Amino acid sequence: MLDKEGIAKRIAKEIKDGYYVNLGIGIPTLVANYIPKGMDVVLQSENGLLGIGPFPFEGEEDPDTINAGKQTITILPGSAIFDSAMSFGMIRAKKVNLTILGAMEVSENGDIASWKIPGKMVKGMGGAMDLVASAENIIVAMQHVNKAGESKLLPECTLPLTGINCVKKIVTELAVLQVLPEGGFKLLERAPGVSVEEIEAATAGKLVIESDVPEMAI
Repeated sequence: MLDKEGIAKRIAKEIKDGYYVNLGIGIPTLVANYIPKGMDVVLQSENGLLGIGPFPFEGEEDPDTINAGKQTITILPGSAIFDSAMSFGMIRAKKVNLTILGAMEVSENGDIASWKIPGKMVKGMGGAMDLVASAENIIVAMQHVNKAGESKLLPECTLPLTGINCVKKIVTELAVLQVLPEGGFKLLERAPGVSVEEIEAATAGKLVIESDVPEMAI
């Protein structure tokens, strides 16, 4: 079973040379620490930054340099800082190759719920709705089950939706799954030490298992 760092490390393997990548709040921000050396990747943050580096070492933080989740970050040489209007112009113009988001629920049709739990106060929807409406490739980084042990991979989302039929792939502490065009979660990989039966028990939506499922290589 993976921890949050393990999920981020596995997702980093999905990034390709030359990509512009948006990292959402939560687990996705950790992906910045695992970009393969020598790979030309530009990380974008919707609060107005192009060229995010790894998280700073303790004692080297700059409180004025933050990502969309208000975490202190580093800026790489050649980076650019701009206003949020230009940032969302990039997103809406489909200049971002890959979006990595957290989620509270994902349906077997690729719907995502990530911004609100009814009855709980939220600061706002943030940029997630623009991201899922504009991105052509969306990977979700999330826990497979909630704190009550209930599956977050469902036949249908029960929480207010962020986007419809948009998620392509999901990486959890248990597995890597692809959302099929016809619906369903295709099991691609299982986390080290995790059995297919454990993944089946934790998945409420339709799970498609076509052959022997390999362990993740992290």
